[in-house]
Amino acid sequence: MSTRRPEPSDDSEDEALRAIAEPRRRAILQLVAHDELAAGEIAAAFDITRTAVSQHLTVLKNAGLLSERRDGTKRLYRARAEGLAGLREFLDDMWAGALDAARRLAEQDRGVADDDQAAAAG
Repeated sequence: MSTRRPEPSDDSEDEALRAIAEPRRRAILQLVAHDELAAGEIAAAFDITRTAVSQHLTVLKNAGLLSERRDGTKRLYRARAEGLAGLREFLDDMWAGALDAARRLAEQDRGVADDDQAAAAG
């Protein structure tokens, strides 16, 4: 049986995974997944300083997960579908690999059970 070596992930995947490792950043992404919100609106949803929210927004933006648009003095944020798509593709590939491994284990267990039943009957 050959074991498939994982391909090294690219820097953007690594940066995106590090960005969403922090629970508040995931919460920010949920807030802006369908609506464009001003930084102040995002900050109002959290019990942390605006500076801390600004730092989280910067990390998400640098990871390619948020877009920023200026409207006068406001900064508006929205989740970037392209950034999230790359992350989703990575997770889908990992999930598919886990399902393949589970299927192989189940088939191996079933093969052992079938062999035991054949030996008992024979």
